[in-house]
Amino acid sequence: MDAVTPYIIPLLQIIWIDLLLSGDNAVVIALACRGLAPEQRRIGILLGTAVAIGLRIVFALVITYLLNVPFLKAFGGVVLFWVAFQLLGHDKDGHGEIESSGNMWKAVRTIAIADAVMSLDNVLALAAASKGNIWLFVFGLVLTLPLIIYGSQLVLRLIERFPIIVWLGAALLGWIAGELIADDAGLQAFLGQDIPNQLGAAAGALLVILVGFLSSKRSRKEEFGS
Repeated sequence: MDAVTPYIIPLLQIIWIDLLLSGDNAVVIALACRGLAPEQRRIGILLGTAVAIGLRIVFALVITYLLNVPFLKAFGGVVLFWVAFQLLGHDKDGHGEIESSGNMWKAVRTIAIADAVMSLDNVLALAAASKGNIWLFVFGLVLTLPLIIYGSQLVLRLIERFPIIVWLGAALLGWIAGELIADDAGLQAFLGQDIPNQLGAAAGALLVILVGFLSSKRSRKEEFGS
């Protein structure tokens, strides 16, 4: 029992990290796959989950290098803003029938871009919690698999009943993007001061909602004008 005790707290920390951070990926996968035909959704979720896990493994291999790259988080935050705007733009287009397989790959591409940004924080958190123990780290990576798959399916069912979840999901991406930019060490050094993470996160969420609202309003004007 004494040999197991040192691993209990790191193990609990890893489980909690996965529960918190895998939810973001589940939301992204659900939003990206919501326009697919019902028979394609499960395949899209599985492919998206494979991308998410694969990126975590890649980041785990090069994490030491990534930690030293200035402005990486800021760049990732900008890309994540783009993903959020794309998801809101897709929502205005409606949910027509998807016939070609290219649309599924477009959804997987969206998932890959978002996961490339969000997986970094997930891997960093898992690496810190595992305290150098490779088996705890691998356990944390494997645990994300069922959390993302079943979380995505749950979010998809909720989106069908409550379309506003699309906007909430986009705001979540804006929150994460703003937090990433605020937490970038290179940007903080350039500005000469620290940026409060919560301030950056709130500003990011508000920016996505504001831009999405203005874009939607302009689209409605063009529709009625025509």
